Amino acid sequence: MHASTLTIGKLARAAGVGTETVRYYQQRKLLPIPVARGAFRYYPSSVVDRIRFIKRAQELGFTLDEISELLRLQDGTERAQVRELANAKADQIAKKLADLQRMHDVLRHLVDVCMHTEGDHPCPIIETLARDS
Repeated sequence: MHASTLTIGKLARAAGVGTETVRYYQQRKLLPIPVARGAFRYYPSSVVDRIRFIKRAQELGFTLDEISELLRLQDGTERAQVRELANAKADQIAKKLADLQRMHDVLRHLVDVCMHTEGDHPCPIIETLARDS
């Protein structure tokens, strides 16, 4: 064993994930599966950075399929493709934000109407949720 290699447990701890996450990323072909030496597989320490890359990309909303593509483009020479992926993700996030803002506005309106509805009328929040679309 070389000093810059890690068992799966040490790799997972160093990257801040569980061993099952490492195995799952391997199944998804995001991480290499090293050849076993004896009873253990030893990972190069650079795999820690790769896992951190995956986690940061997930935090930005990228799916594992999109992350696979980013990893393929990781050398940075295909800037147009990287920009295209990032722009598409930014557009998806903007759409989600607009949807969340609409939901927020509807709920605030319903709360306001409910506060001002007389006692013998049902709360419009419940009435709206019970209504067929």
